[in-house]
Amino acid sequence: MKLSDDSRMWHKRILTLAVPIILSNISVPLLGAVDTAVMGHLPDPAYIGAVAVGGIIFSFLYWGFGFLRMGTTGFAAQAFGAKDSNELRATLARPILLATILGVAIVVLQVGIRPLAFTFMSASDQVEALAVVYFDIRIWGAPATLITYALLGWLLGIGNARAILLLQVVLNGLNIILNLLFVLGFGMTVDGVALATLISEYAALALGLVIAARALSAWPGNWNLKNLLNRKRQGALLRVNADIFLRTFCLQIAFFSFTSQSGKLGELQLAANAILLQMHTFMGYAVDGFAHAVEVLAGNAIGARSRAAFRSAIKTSTIWAAGFALFFTLLFAFTGKSIIALYTDIEPLRETAALYLPWVVALPLLSVWSYQLDGIFIGATRTGAMRNAMVLSLGIFILASWLLVPNYNNHGLWLALSLFMAGRAVTLGAFYPALVRSISERDQSTSEPASAGSG
Repeated sequence: MKLSDDSRMWHKRILTLAVPIILSNISVPLLGAVDTAVMGHLPDPAYIGAVAVGGIIFSFLYWGFGFLRMGTTGFAAQAFGAKDSNELRATLARPILLATILGVAIVVLQVGIRPLAFTFMSASDQVEALAVVYFDIRIWGAPATLITYALLGWLLGIGNARAILLLQVVLNGLNIILNLLFVLGFGMTVDGVALATLISEYAALALGLVIAARALSAWPGNWNLKNLLNRKRQGALLRVNADIFLRTFCLQIAFFSFTSQSGKLGELQLAANAILLQMHTFMGYAVDGFAHAVEVLAGNAIGARSRAAFRSAIKTSTIWAAGFALFFTLLFAFTGKSIIALYTDIEPLRETAALYLPWVVALPLLSVWSYQLDGIFIGATRTGAMRNAMVLSLGIFILASWLLVPNYNNHGLWLALSLFMAGRAVTLGAFYPALVRSISERDQSTSEPASAGSG
């Protein structure tokens, strides 16, 4: 089938955005693997446990602030599409201001956060003591981490995916180099790993600010304090961030519940489900690249008031996302047992995981639609619909697991998770027609997207 010039342009635009994001996403688990490997060369396994515990605490602490990235992208993309250089500056300054306040608050409140965090962690006295050392160093990176979230969201909003890849390479690459230098070169332990992360976080922040300044130099405009503090737009940012926080909280509850119920079914089921979820998560890193791409292009189209561009962005990105989902379904179907074998050499665990492998084979084609819809609604800053759809989907999961797990055990749990993923797509998809109708058109004759900044 021969593509028109317009179709080729859209496919190129999607891949230009998605590929760097996919590569940057994949770099994230690599860092965790290096942290574990470096600690694994020390004489006491407590070092690995301490870094694992500390890493979990910061992952949990920071996941709730993911709205600083997601909530920024839609506003920046719409200002970019509308070619409003002053508002483009404001969409960067507002979340940076909020991130700075929140980051400083975390540092100030660390004395209360530390004991609360370790209350929920079951670890030996030695592991906890080492983890406290890790915590006390890394906590000072909170402002840098949260401001970088805002920068990543803004850079994605203006379509500068290459800058996002560069930031992740610097953040994770420098972290890996400093890990090796401090631990293997200088003889440090968990303090070296934490210090490497802290330095890398501030290095990435500095680079991100430079990239943002360069990107704005191509958009002459003013830093208007009155516009920055505009109550209506500040309120919109806070509303969007609150919606995304609640949506993410519900998502975390679903996966926490899945893991908790897995543990009640037995150690083998828990371990098998953990391996299978890792496979599903890796797939999510790839497919999410297209969701990020559609965030940008949908936001641009809404800012430019072009319903035709909006539809073209949705169609093209969904074709690629569905293609990747199908690829992972086939990959898991034909090589799933071999992938499981890479995770464990315990034969009963391999057999248990293989028993439930068909669910992971089916999940990519069930979950891809919810990823895409999330991207669309984030770009459109219609986060109230995302929040409501996620609450309904969580209700579906809780009800399904309550009904299915007692009768079908782990198969019932996986079916409940599958219904959760499908429910996310169905409930959010119900809001989609109204979203399309709400786009006020400036010019229906063009579907060309705004040109992204290259930074």
